[in-house]
Amino acid sequence: MGQALGCVQVKQSKVAVREQFGKFDGVLEPGCHCMPWCFGYKVAGVLSLRMRQLKVQCETKTKDNMFLNVVASIHYRPLPDKIPDAFYKLLNADSQILAYVFDVIRETVPKLELDTVFEQKSDIAKAVQKELAKVMYEYGFEIVETLIVDIVPHVVVIKAMNEISAAKRKRLVAKEKAEEEKMLKIKQAEGEAESKYFVGLGIARQGQAISILVRDSVLVFSESVPGSTAKDVMDMVLVTQYFDTMKEIGASSKSASVFILHGPGAIKDVASQIREGLPQADYAKA
Repeated sequence: MGQALGCVQVKQSKVAVREQFGKFDGVLEPGCHCMPWCFGYKVAGVLSLRMRQLKVQCETKTKDNMFLNVVASIHYRPLPDKIPDAFYKLLNADSQILAYVFDVIRETVPKLELDTVFEQKSDIAKAVQKELAKVMYEYGFEIVETLIVDIVPHVVVIKAMNEISAAKRKRLVAKEKAEEEKMLKIKQAEGEAESKYFVGLGIARQGQAISILVRDSVLVFSESVPGSTAKDVMDMVLVTQYFDTMKEIGASSKSASVFILHGPGAIKDVASQIREGLPQADYAKA
């Protein structure tokens, strides 16, 4: 109705393309404009200056032959100083952008391995934006931002990746468990070694104390019993220790059965065998 009366209203954030007898004549900014149709003027179309968003989903494969979907988000808008190019040169800007995004992604991603694709999302987005900005500027559009919003591997690939990750975690747990067991065994061995050291030290001190006691007993017995010799005292000490040992074996609840020759005459044999064993041990050491 407005154009029939020779007036045209252009809304905010939009521009209108004016033609005269089918030829581009100018761009109408937001507001009211006089358009005398009798002189061949008409509005060929309206173009929005608002930011547009185009979501692109591209299926491709990586260098290690893993199939995935790369989801990109393209933000673009017409350039105010190139409205004729944006209106006349492209019939469908979305289809043009879509084709170039597919081309760049399918050229870039196959050069990268799967893990690298996730690490270089920003580099892929920059490559897409650089190519789009150069091409779409000639058509009167500005590429404001290009984002790689998602990388979705194939279901089989995701399953394989999860299995690999689980296997790595199991190996890590097994390694940590082995290190823990190793440390426990080392500490246990150190504790046993230290315990045996102190046991040996105690036995050595016990032997030293017994030697001193035997020496003192021999001197006291020799002085108390006229005519006795050191041999008599040693026999008595050996017999006493023999009976003490028998007593301990019988009193121990964990002891096994021990069969030894026993009798009054066997005591003399035991004493003689011990005495004979000591010189042989000293001779072997020499």
